[in-house]
Amino acid sequence: MEGPSIFVLPVVGLSAVLAGLIAFRADLTRVPGGRILAFIALFLLPVVAIAAGLSQQLQRSKSTQFCLSCHVMEDYGKSLLVDDKSYIPAAHFQNNRVPRDQACYTCHSDYTMYGGLTAKMRGLRHVYIQYLGNIPKPEDIKLYTAFNNRECLHCHEGARSFLESSSHQKTPDMLQKVRANTLSCMSSRCHDTIHDVGTLADATFWKEPK
Repeated sequence: MEGPSIFVLPVVGLSAVLAGLIAFRADLTRVPGGRILAFIALFLLPVVAIAAGLSQQLQRSKSTQFCLSCHVMEDYGKSLLVDDKSYIPAAHFQNNRVPRDQACYTCHSDYTMYGGLTAKMRGLRHVYIQYLGNIPKPEDIKLYTAFNNRECLHCHEGARSFLESSSHQKTPDMLQKVRANTLSCMSSRCHDTIHDVGTLADATFWKEPK
């Protein structure tokens, strides 16, 4: 049982017991102590339980398993195992450059003040589309906005392998353009092979040694 559940279930149980007590002993609410007990049982504890449960589910929504639980995202999960280092998500996933259990969230959340909130709001929209909207084909799924170099630099900036790579020194001002987001990391002939789900039929896949 996960940590938050250990907390939520006893709170729900206690709330139910106290609510039952109030229901069978309504006369308790005639005294101040009884009214406080009713407030705790019927309002405070349910609010705490709902908040804790919501927090648990929001945390779960950051998991790779959750993101890939929709059928339309299965090919994106497969692309993480393509045996080709030119596939940027695959190279990051297979080499633990991102936490595997939160791979999607790590790369697709903006590293800004409200980046996490924005990602969760978009996630709610995805859930709505999954159950009530028109589900697109995997190859038709697009980013909301162009991928900002900021998300790449959050991890790579300052790394010797990034700064000294010959591919990042093709022009004297190349790194400056990357930092200013005027030259995308995903430009043609740079890191332009991302999930590329349309080519998976011809791909070979990596199997992690046991």
